[in-house]
Amino acid sequence: MPPWARLVRQGPQAQVASAGGPPVRGCGWGAGSDACALRDVFLSQPCLLELEAPLKICGDVHGQYSDLLRLFEYGGFPPDANYLFLGDYVDRGKQGLEVICLLLAYKVKYPENFFMLRGNHECSSISRIYGFYDECKRRYNIKVWRVFCDVFNCLPFAAIVDEKVFCIHGGPSPELKDMQQIMAIKRPTDIPDVGMLCDFLWSDPDAEVAGWGENDRGVSYTYGTDVVAAFLDKFDFDLIVRAHQVVENGYEFFGKRQLVTVFSAPNYWCGPLARLSPPTTAHPLAQRRVRQRRRDDDGGREPHVLLPDPEARGEEGAGLWAVGRRATVHAAALQAEQSMTGDGVAPIECR
Repeated sequence: MPPWARLVRQGPQAQVASAGGPPVRGCGWGAGSDACALRDVFLSQPCLLELEAPLKICGDVHGQYSDLLRLFEYGGFPPDANYLFLGDYVDRGKQGLEVICLLLAYKVKYPENFFMLRGNHECSSISRIYGFYDECKRRYNIKVWRVFCDVFNCLPFAAIVDEKVFCIHGGPSPELKDMQQIMAIKRPTDIPDVGMLCDFLWSDPDAEVAGWGENDRGVSYTYGTDVVAAFLDKFDFDLIVRAHQVVENGYEFFGKRQLVTVFSAPNYWCGPLARLSPPTTAHPLAQRRVRQRRRDDDGGREPHVLLPDPEARGEEGAGLWAVGRRATVHAAALQAEQSMTGDGVAPIECR
């Protein structure tokens, strides 16, 4: 049992001792029966979550455990704050096991306050290539990776906050005609190479595209501002919140602020390897040539900080923007002594 997720029995309760963070009481991690319990928690909730504010929404984490802990320090540790994570918990970073164990422990302990959506990296075919498989094999064994993949197959795909904010990892699909289609998804399920589930996790916005276009990742589509506007109008939403892409400031608006991309992994893919391999995730079936979009490359710059500011009101000069009816985003700089790895990213807050 790893030291950062060891089960410490204390009478009828237990705690997960998490390095650098507070203990999460009442739950433990292990293969077999514990994995079945995790699957049951996710399967007991619908594929389309209906949530209420206040809620903090976080983007990709990608195995950056220390940054995840800093995010909780800024936004509050559960259950003092409610969270929705948009997927991509593993791969790329060095501590995917720590990240996913802590998040799953919070989910088991606080199932009605802590929510996790599925990202394109929560899939056996992707995590096999982009690092999580190798991490599990190096530190433990392949069985551990398989157990996590079984849990990934039970994660929900989308969430609606206060009936107005639609949250998903990648974006909508041309096959999505009714929200009941999401509710009807049978789990556990793997991710197919084409179709609605694939689009939910792989599609990207593109300001240069009208309607649906070809995706440079080699799978799914890109969608234009007209698709976003039509989607919001059809389902009476105010905003789409999604993740899936590196964005320079930790967040990026699209289509007259009708969509916002959130990325919660600061300093992602910086350093010597950044010049050798782009941060874009290509589907295994994609052709080898994948053109690198400018928006996918942070160019070695560190993302700024996203912090909710309940005191700021209404002026863009103060760094506060109204997005939808209830969500606010406040961009702020951190002092050097507050940062462990440079700038950081804290969540969007819906209230």
